[in-house]
Amino acid sequence: MTYDPTGHLLLTPVDREAPARVQRLRQLGFGERPDPAFDDFAHKLADVTGAPYSMVNFIDENRQFFAGLHTPGGMHSGTAGAAVAGGEVSRFMARDHGYCPHVVVRRKALVLEDVCDYPRFAGNPVVDEIGIRSYLGAPLIDRTGIALGTICVVDTEPRPWGRPGLETIKSLAAELIEQIHRREDGGV
Repeated sequence: MTYDPTGHLLLTPVDREAPARVQRLRQLGFGERPDPAFDDFAHKLADVTGAPYSMVNFIDENRQFFAGLHTPGGMHSGTAGAAVAGGEVSRFMARDHGYCPHVVVRRKALVLEDVCDYPRFAGNPVVDEIGIRSYLGAPLIDRTGIALGTICVVDTEPRPWGRPGLETIKSLAAELIEQIHRREDGGV
């Protein structure tokens, strides 16, 4: 783990699995371009949870890529840059922004009903820059044992996700991993 020497807040964790993840993502053909099937899955995440933003997120050594993305207005950009710029949500975000890198390294789902209640997470740049107040995410661990990324939903308001939210996001992550495996095996 790394620490901010001025505030001693926990920053993005060290990700020793990143090189193997990048190789696996390349093998699968994920992480470089939007995918309509992942966009559809992100829409499903939003529908099931009632969250305004949802993502299928693949993570490499330096950035996160939202191969699947749902936003309230359906607006998003394929270019790199700030997560929110000119009313559009980018499909790229720095690795040190957000909570998905923590989920990938922990290899466990994460429920933050109000990120401001957790000093470890409240200082994350997405709180001030984007206004994220609530997060629910689960890792996408494939058949090789590699955490490819996450599925997640976020809101600009605190949300009482609770145990039902946790079980829902874990179940949806398992569903998406099955889809990824069928795709890799040549199925639909």
